[in-house]
Amino acid sequence: MLGIRLKFTHFHKLINNMRAIKKVKKFIEHSPESTTGLVYSRLILSLEAEEIFPINELYKLNAHDFELALELMKDWRIDRFYIGKAKAFDTATHAKNLS
Repeated sequence: MLGIRLKFTHFHKLINNMRAIKKVKKFIEHSPESTTGLVYSRLILSLEAEEIFPINELYKLNAHDFELALELMKDWRIDRFYIGKAKAFDTATHAKNLS
């Protein structure tokens, strides 16, 4: 019994330390046709395509899944910042090499 408890505790810590994007990906892989899986899928597709996402879709989620969706959007925003920063750096480096 102790071994099972240790494994569960270790798994729980891994899940808690995962970024929201990875948590949502794992959820979709496990339950793609559930209401939550469908909402997460539509949210990710909307974020990637920079399309409008109907906010009332989030109200279909329970409190925990709603919070995870908010974390996902925060992570997505941070990732976009770093991607944009990397692209700007590449452009600046390329321009410097031309001169």
